[in-house]
Amino acid sequence: MNKQEIIQKTSEYAKSTLAGEGSGHDWWHVYRVWKNGVHIGKDEEVDMFIVELACLLHDISDWKFNDGDETVGPKLAREWLQKLDVDENAISHVCDIIKNMSFKGAKTKVTAMQTKEGMVVQDADRLDAIGAIGIGRAFAYGGHINREMYSPDIPPQYHTTSEEYKNAKGPTVNHFYEKLLLLKDLMNTKTAQKIAEKRHTFMERFLDEFLSEWDGRS
Repeated sequence: MNKQEIIQKTSEYAKSTLAGEGSGHDWWHVYRVWKNGVHIGKDEEVDMFIVELACLLHDISDWKFNDGDETVGPKLAREWLQKLDVDENAISHVCDIIKNMSFKGAKTKVTAMQTKEGMVVQDADRLDAIGAIGIGRAFAYGGHINREMYSPDIPPQYHTTSEEYKNAKGPTVNHFYEKLLLLKDLMNTKTAQKIAEKRHTFMERFLDEFLSEWDGRS
């Protein structure tokens, strides 16, 4: 099986596994991250085989749906790639990206991605968390786990540990301040930084209008 066939098989696997999921971590999220990764990767000196596989498998079983267990996703990715007889070095690289790409909290110690491929995949995923689609995904996930949309009585919290971030129960609007508005300055590549500027501005406009409507000012 050649590399293109492996990528095609992996896209079919991700689609069949995640199609119809309602929290914003569905197949179409994976599809957009995949396309973001291809777009960003063409301007970087990277192994696109690694980039595409990591994009397609990055949310195959997210920690949010495994009681915070970050090992399940990489484990399933490894099992899938082994079935396709992918080289062990490639498998390890893909799984390492998946394991280390997630946001851990505003004030947690940031571990930089160790490879350019990892930087591209991380940027591709973070871009889908901001802008118009990021807004939609934030509220989809908030509703999925029964969070309040907004409460002026509950201020945002800038989490200092990964566990604190994972266990946060604040309203969805707080998530913009705790994570989404911070992502622009965490992009690794110039291509992603440029895209993020526009999406970040859109989120700021949205929040201004949201809070204005909340107080009856518009």
